[in-house]
Amino acid sequence: MIELKNISKKYQIGTAGVQALKDVSLKIEPGEFVAIMGPSGSGKSTLLHILGFLDRPDSGSYLLGGKDITSYNDDELAVLRNRIAGFVFQQFHLLSRVSALTNAELPLVYAGRHDLKSKALEKIKQVGLADRAEHQPNELSGGEQQRVAIARALVNEPLIIFADEPTGNLDTKTENEIMAILKELNRQGKTIIMVTHEREIGEHAQRVINMRDGKIVSDERLQKLPVNKTITEGYISSQLTKESLRGAGANFWDHLKQAVNSMVGHKMRSVLSMLGILIGVAAVIAMLALGSGASESIQKSLASLGSNLLMIMPGGHQQGFVSLGAGAVTRFTIQDEEDVAKLPEVKNATANVRGRGQIVYQDKNWSTQILGTGVNYPTMRASVPAVGRFFTDEDVTVRQKVVLLGNTVVTQLFGDASPIGATIKINRIYFTVIGVLPTKGAGGFQDQDDIVVIPYTTAMYRVLGKEYIDYIDAEIKDASLMDQAQDSIKGLIIQRHHLGKDSEDSFQIRNMNDIQQTVASTTKTMSMLLGSIAAISLLVGGIGIMNIMLVSVRERTREIGLRKAIGARGKDILMQFLIEAVVMTFSGGIIGVLVGAGIALGFSFFAGWATKLSSFSIILACGFSILVGVGFGLWPAKQAAKLDPIEALRYE
Repeated sequence: MIELKNISKKYQIGTAGVQALKDVSLKIEPGEFVAIMGPSGSGKSTLLHILGFLDRPDSGSYLLGGKDITSYNDDELAVLRNRIAGFVFQQFHLLSRVSALTNAELPLVYAGRHDLKSKALEKIKQVGLADRAEHQPNELSGGEQQRVAIARALVNEPLIIFADEPTGNLDTKTENEIMAILKELNRQGKTIIMVTHEREIGEHAQRVINMRDGKIVSDERLQKLPVNKTITEGYISSQLTKESLRGAGANFWDHLKQAVNSMVGHKMRSVLSMLGILIGVAAVIAMLALGSGASESIQKSLASLGSNLLMIMPGGHQQGFVSLGAGAVTRFTIQDEEDVAKLPEVKNATANVRGRGQIVYQDKNWSTQILGTGVNYPTMRASVPAVGRFFTDEDVTVRQKVVLLGNTVVTQLFGDASPIGATIKINRIYFTVIGVLPTKGAGGFQDQDDIVVIPYTTAMYRVLGKEYIDYIDAEIKDASLMDQAQDSIKGLIIQRHHLGKDSEDSFQIRNMNDIQQTVASTTKTMSMLLGSIAAISLLVGGIGIMNIMLVSVRERTREIGLRKAIGARGKDILMQFLIEAVVMTFSGGIIGVLVGAGIALGFSFFAGWATKLSSFSIILACGFSILVGVGFGLWPAKQAAKLDPIEALRYE
């Protein structure tokens, strides 16, 4: 069944080398019960590890069922450990936070034999622990824990049981019970290879091999049992084909289940891992919601300014070191507005007059801004009345006393009642309310809804007593004509007012598109800044995940060694730790989304800030959290996958 030829193994400890095995040759027949004995440092454990595919010799050959497996890679040896070998360790090596039954099922996970989960319970019953199957290791005695380890070793029906000091930590009564189980397994046809330093334990075996200084010094056969070699050799041959060595293995759901079990078993570690991502994602969601809300609010305010709009305003002129103030040189007239409207680049133009006045309705009064404008104002300034109508050309011509109210004025004077048709007084002059302007909201420190709009002729000659207009709005036909239109308007004003070169700065033309673009660009920059700060929080959370996962790898080194000893391949360990990192970051991301949404809603409800949650920000945050899990979990997972099973099992 097993043949070793001239096996040697040397370990490097610091600068010194230790020769653990020296030209060891050995044959083991199917169905034997072999005890390997010797003092500490004799090489017996090293020999057991090589026999059990846990370690590799430096030289010599290992024939299993007549086939040399010395050149097999780590994954192929892992499959052999899973299918042909069962391990019973002195330290038991049980997973601490799962039940005895789950511990016994573990080799089935890496064998891909999901249909045989009932076999684990069968083996638990076989070792006499049917009533303790759901108990965790810390609830079991040492003997019971060793029985669970034996059940785990048997669950895949291996041909060989490797027992490393199986009674080393047990009392005499439990020791006899464990040996009785091993002898019964041998009677059933299992090959038992056991390492022990106790003579009375070795006497239970059929064959005793004594070692000293890395060599076999005696090989005594106490008895020999008949075995069916044909069946054994045929089974071994079937397990050594390339197709079989690839194995079914654990699938994604197995790894996910193992990862979740580990997270649940180490709640504090998992919570601390998720906390960094949770804070980062919550910051991303909250910051993007605030940024999007502010951007949308500003966009609404900008939309109220109109598009492709130029504002022609009288500017201040400086004489020597003294400013004469706005409009000191240039006063615009109605004729200026009419001439601007005739320019080929201009679609619409309107004159505007501003002032303040006292509005009175019944026993209520309110001081507000008065805007006198023309009939093109609704389309140019996105101010089509929400209720009622706008005034007409005839209203402007005859200086009609009609008014449209902003929502703030309506609220202050009329409350919830409709103002349409009501008569109010503006600076002691009676006006009829014909419409209500659309809601614009606050713009900077100014409430855009705290306004009344009347015909500019009425404002000039009846209310404000002005013979000039304050500024002109000009809507340009196309955005591509804005620069050309500015030049045309500038030339027109200079010509009409006979301005010299020293007076050309006595008026100014403001491009509202430029203002909109500047504000929009600033808003975008602020949103990106907020998002970047939040992304840094995610990055810091990712580094925290990596640190905790690296600590987890070190903390769980023995567990990793156990998993490899019972058949886990490097990619199985890699996938488990990687999925664990992703599950933690994704879970933290989901909770972070909820927390971030709550923070954003809190800002909106309590502080009155504009916020907007978008599916994009949620997908971005969750997607980024998964990438963080993969990115920062990959290195710790690789470190875990590369661990040597023997070194991992010995780790203190």
